[in-house]
Amino acid sequence: MVYEAIHPQGPHNPAMPRLHLHLLSDSTGETLEMLAKAALAQFEGADVIRHFWPMVRSLQHLDRIMGDIGSNPGLVFYTLANQDIRSRLEERCRALGLPVVPVLDAAVEALEAALGQHPKARPGSQHIMNEAYFQRVDAIHYTIAHDDGVGWENWEEADIVLAGVSRSSKTPTSIYLANRGYKVANIPIVVESPPPNALYGLKHPLVVGLTTAPDRLVQVRRNRLLSLNQAPETAYVDAERVAREVQYARRMFADNGWPVIDVTRRSIEETAAAVINLYNEYRGHGEGPGA
Repeated sequence: MVYEAIHPQGPHNPAMPRLHLHLLSDSTGETLEMLAKAALAQFEGADVIRHFWPMVRSLQHLDRIMGDIGSNPGLVFYTLANQDIRSRLEERCRALGLPVVPVLDAAVEALEAALGQHPKARPGSQHIMNEAYFQRVDAIHYTIAHDDGVGWENWEEADIVLAGVSRSSKTPTSIYLANRGYKVANIPIVVESPPPNALYGLKHPLVVGLTTAPDRLVQVRRNRLLSLNQAPETAYVDAERVAREVQYARRMFADNGWPVIDVTRRSIEETAAAVINLYNEYRGHGEGPGA
């Protein structure tokens, strides 16, 4: 299977050549893809075509892939545990004159030296369906079912409740946290429609307020309306009204003693990391959900 996409990082720099980046994994490839994204983010204007090859677990599968790699020569990143497949890939890449990088080897070798223990060469061993896996699935189901104020009767079961005005990144942050194993509910703060009283009496979950700069919020909302082919000038994007919404939400957060995160200049990942830090402080440990 091939997943191919062009991902320029910022405005394309015509001085930079197009690069074919091949990502081979013996499992789902999530780890490899995240590493590639993190590395590519350092190169503004890079024009990269990523070829994604997950579940490479046999020499026959590798041989089929090599034809496409040879047709689109570039850089090869891999996370493969099977030594025979690794050796074959490196041999074939050398014959084609292509650089090949085992992206996790340095980290594994450092851990081996520090721990005095040989690593287990099991394909996809980081994705074994253990208790943590099922906890993450359960968290995702809960979070999807408790988006945008739905299911407030079950908020006490949540690990985290995110509150904020419309378009303050509540839903994407909730989904990101759910993928980390946290059960998250989120509630929009609307001046004309106060949240249910249950929000103020929660005992188990940590309630976190998300806020943002009003001018930035107007811009985000206007873009949202345009994407839906709706009129871009409504009360929803009125600057004075938006400022009052943000002020109303901030006052609510302060009155209830809820911690607040300003998401104006934060990515979803950065917001989620800040929420997790607050959650760990709230629980008095650094272990994650469920304690």
